[in-house]
Amino acid sequence: MMTVLLVLHLLVTLALIGVVLLQRSEGGGLGIGSSQGMGSFMTGRGTANLLTRSTGILATLFMVLALAMALLGRGQAQRGSILDLPPGPAIPAQPTSQLPPVTTNPAPAAPAAPAQPGVPTN
Repeated sequence: MMTVLLVLHLLVTLALIGVVLLQRSEGGGLGIGSSQGMGSFMTGRGTANLLTRSTGILATLFMVLALAMALLGRGQAQRGSILDLPPGPAIPAQPTSQLPPVTTNPAPAAPAAPAQPGVPTN
């Protein structure tokens, strides 16, 4: 039952997204629904009314389906949080290539200091 409601919820969601994108916004937007190239079977106002009603109906269906799924899922076993689970075993890192390991050369040692300070003799 939950799977059927979930699939129906997905279809209503996609339809709602499509209907909202078809509407003409005040800034122009996509405005696909009000183009006159569709054969002019409806006036611009009739198309706007149809899209507005469709949006309202689909939004209501969306909310009803969401509430129905929440109420049906309420009686199922609580899964808890993933943070409550104990940590799993560590997975050893696998080498990703067959290249030899990179070795770093140590920095050269500083030159030894002279035994006595050099004094200029003029």
